[in-house]
Amino acid sequence: MRQAIIAIVLLTALGCASAPPRPVQSGFEDIPVPKGLEFKADKSTIIESPSVKAARQVYAGRIEPESLATAFRTNLEANGWRHITSTSAPGKGTTQVYEKGGNSLQVQIYEGWWNTLVEVTTTRVLSAPTSTTR
Repeated sequence: MRQAIIAIVLLTALGCASAPPRPVQSGFEDIPVPKGLEFKADKSTIIESPSVKAARQVYAGRIEPESLATAFRTNLEANGWRHITSTSAPGKGTTQVYEKGGNSLQVQIYEGWWNTLVEVTTTRVLSAPTSTTR
């Protein structure tokens, strides 16, 4: 019996260790999200048309808002995003705005009841399909 329990525990541990990482949201690979944040799919929205892709992605984690703001700015600038402005207000959090090749990005960081919440809102202009007329 003891050996069976040990075997089950080992198999469970191996299964967890080999679990694949969470998938990156397609089309937003140049928006790095700091470790320690969990994607909240039920609070997030991605909308795509032939010419525009827009997203509001929500993340939560137990990380200090100030260090998150620094991490986002550092990582986004390293990925080619140009910082436009940042604002902070007590009780309202921090909002950062970026631009890259005509695309816009806004990061809002604020404290919730139990953890820090992050909303990443972006709009991407997609290349419109070319049509040929005869």
